Amino acid sequence: MFGNKKSSQRNGYTIDTLIGPDVVIRGDMDFSGGLYVEGRIEGRVQAIEGKPASLVLAESGSIDGHIQAPVVVINGTVRGDVHAAERVELAQQARVEGDVHYAVVEMNAGAQLTGRLVHSPPKAQRALPAPEQAGEQACGVKKDKAGAKSAMAAAEA
Repeated sequence: MFGNKKSSQRNGYTIDTLIGPDVVIRGDMDFSGGLYVEGRIEGRVQAIEGKPASLVLAESGSIDGHIQAPVVVINGTVRGDVHAAERVELAQQARVEGDVHYAVVEMNAGAQLTGRLVHSPPKAQRALPAPEQAGEQACGVKKDKAGAKSAMAAAEA
């Protein structure tokens, strides 16, 4: 009976947890999986690090506090900063008072933002070393301050 955990879908997103329209949560919240909010949250909402997570805020929902999750879809009201590591979508009824940090953003006509859009590259993408550095690191050759290769200097001495 209780061991059968089923996920449903709303708006194309898998939903593991639903916060109904008459629910008010006061305090910080950590989650993983799909969180669908139709009610009100007063506090920080944060995805658990290293686990897949998405937050969908319905038109009737509101969050007063900081949001941090890989995927965030907003169609309600947010008073606080939003940090979306992968993607943020501001739907037609979205009302955001705060800065939105994103890797990819989609903003529909009608969405309102009182704050800044701040581009943050995804954490998974890291710059590769320059080709010269990569070859030297692979061969174990390093350059000294004068720019001469230390292996060559040692061989000449």
